[in-house]
Amino acid sequence: MSDSSEKPPARPRKRVDYGTGREALLNAAVRVVARGGLRKLTYRAVAEEAGVTHGLVVHHFGSRDALIEAALEHAVRTSARTSSLEPGTGDIADFAAGLADMVTREPAMQMFQYELMLESRRRPELLPQIRALYEEYFEATERELSRSLPDGTSPALTRLVFAALEGLVLHQLVLDEPDVTEAALKELRALLTRQREGAE
Repeated sequence: MSDSSEKPPARPRKRVDYGTGREALLNAAVRVVARGGLRKLTYRAVAEEAGVTHGLVVHHFGSRDALIEAALEHAVRTSARTSSLEPGTGDIADFAAGLADMVTREPAMQMFQYELMLESRRRPELLPQIRALYEEYFEATERELSRSLPDGTSPALTRLVFAALEGLVLHQLVLDEPDVTEAALKELRALLTRQREGAE
């Protein structure tokens, strides 16, 4: 017989993963939203995902809106860094070279962004953050196209190119066809090369 005073063994805590500290909480928030939508984003859900107490999430962010804004900023930084949207070389062959791999490697990050974009239609208070998100992407696209094309780019061309990239990301998320993404990127680069040669 066992001693009734013995306590059952404590459940092991989930190990904090995908970064440390604040970054781990932001990554956890991204995964929570990607899996269940914005309505599932709570301090407790993020804490459970990260393997910490919900008080730690409150300590770092203070409010749910602050958590959403910080997670959006984190998503932009991560996506911009890993997509090769702005390699800085001015070589069209390098443009968006890591896009398909980024979607394969980090689908939650992309799903999180699309989720918030759609949610901003229902919750206009999210629109400023979404506009800021798009501006980051537009500016990165504009800078790289300006390096690649002798006559630079225009706002319309920048939007057109970015819209193509955004559509490819969405299609890959839904259809899981990275080879199709790569083939389309090759065609996009060929179009940009013709644009450059026509301007020379």
